[in-house]
Amino acid sequence: MCYFSCNSLVLCDHVIESPQYIVVLTQSDFEVRLYRESSWMSALVRGTTSFEGSTKDGFHRLYEYIHGTNLNSSLIPMSAPVLTTITSSSPSEYCVRLYLSGKYERPPQPSPELNLQLDQWQNRCIAVRKFYGFAKDDNVSMEFEALLNSLNKYLDGHTSIVEDKSSYTIAQYNASHHLTGRLNEVWISVLGTKEGCLPPLT
Repeated sequence: MCYFSCNSLVLCDHVIESPQYIVVLTQSDFEVRLYRESSWMSALVRGTTSFEGSTKDGFHRLYEYIHGTNLNSSLIPMSAPVLTTITSSSPSEYCVRLYLSGKYERPPQPSPELNLQLDQWQNRCIAVRKFYGFAKDDNVSMEFEALLNSLNKYLDGHTSIVEDKSSYTIAQYNASHHLTGRLNEVWISVLGTKEGCLPPLT
C-alpha cells in the first residue's frame, strides 16, 4: 500500500492543492485509490451533449465562485483536478466539480445566480486511468472503456466491483492554455469501505 504523501502539486507555476488519497492497488494501466473525506463545489450543466462545452460552462461558474462571487466575497485558492462527471442515462446532464481545501470547515456559500451546490464526499474508492493531451468529446468515452476493460481483465471474472457502469468522471489537472505535458485521468467509482478497496481474488 503506497501513501500519497504530498497533497499538492505544481500547476501553472503555483502550488495547487489536491484531495488526499492512498493508492491501494497499482497495475501497469490503472490504479485504485482510496480518497479521504473531501468537499467539492459542483456545477450542474443541463441541455448539452458536449463534454467540452459542459466543462467550460461549469468551470466558468466555479471560477467566478472562487474569485469572489460568494456571500463572503472571499477569494478561494485554485485547486486540481477539475472533475466532469458523465452519466449515459442522462446524456444531456454533466456535473463539474472543484475541490475545496480541507482548511474550510464551512466554505463560503456561492451567490445564488451561480447555481452551485456543495458536495460532501465520504471516503470512496476510485479506479483511475491516466491519459495525456487534451480531454475531448471524441476521446473521453474511449478512455472510460479502456479502464473498464483493464478492470475486467484484472478481475478475470471473479467479481464485479464497479458501482455504476453508466457513470464516469474525467479529471483534468492543467489549465486550457497549458499545451504540453497535459495530465488527465478517467475515474470510476468501485466498491470499498473506509478500511480499503477491492475484494480479495479467490
